Amino acid sequence: MLRGGGTGRDPDRLVDRPIRPKIGTMNVLRGDRIDPNAHLLARRHAARDRYRVGQAIGQTVVVLALLWWLHAIREIGDLAMAWAAIRPGDPAGLVGVLTGPLLHGSWGHLVSNTLPLLILGSMARYAYPRALLWALPLIWLASGLGTWLLGRPSLHLGASGVAHGLMFFLFVVGLLRRDRLAIVVALLTFFLYGSMIWTIFPGEPGVSWEAHLYGALGGVLAAVLLRGRDPLPWRAPYSWELEPDEDEEPPWDPDEEVTDLDVEPARRPTLH
Repeated sequence: MLRGGGTGRDPDRLVDRPIRPKIGTMNVLRGDRIDPNAHLLARRHAARDRYRVGQAIGQTVVVLALLWWLHAIREIGDLAMAWAAIRPGDPAGLVGVLTGPLLHGSWGHLVSNTLPLLILGSMARYAYPRALLWALPLIWLASGLGTWLLGRPSLHLGASGVAHGLMFFLFVVGLLRRDRLAIVVALLTFFLYGSMIWTIFPGEPGVSWEAHLYGALGGVLAAVLLRGRDPLPWRAPYSWELEPDEDEEPPWDPDEEVTDLDVEPARRPTLH
């Protein structure tokens, strides 16, 4: 029951309004009612987020461990893996579309790709787990096929094309979705690896800019096609979102007669 003291209203005439739960320290100080399940719900979502972060990092580390293991086997056994690289225009080099990103030319090459793949892969797995199931194959194939069709006659190998695709995917999908998580991930991605924009163009000799370019195009295409694959993330409501609007309470008593004092009475014509 709303109180009418000091307002000139009759409390018996007012209709009961449901009191919606309010969350926040200031509401506690005002003595308002608080949803008893809000804190538990927030803790549950926080625990779920921590689990998803650990799962994303763990799965990305497993993939990177596979890359390191393959390179160690190649170095220890002194194996010739040219057949597994992308050879543009050569039909036998098509197998490199699938195997090329798994190989690296040196330990330095592998180390330079490890950190970007760890960070970008973990963020993509955490923020867009459903979209990543389709985005990663699309980026992988776009980078490899584009290089095989239009690349320079050489041996192209390494996962940098996939890293560029993930970077462009995370950034563009954040611009398209514009929810809080997507914007944070996009800003963090651009802050850390925004310089990848320049490495999709011809530059340093010996660097496969073709794989970077077509991987980036694959990432943009994946962002456009898969931006709605994952649902919007849950967020805790702010305290002011749970408070009733002031406009919900009428400024006068519904049973009170309303007179407009601003209307001037009709004037009689003056005769001259």
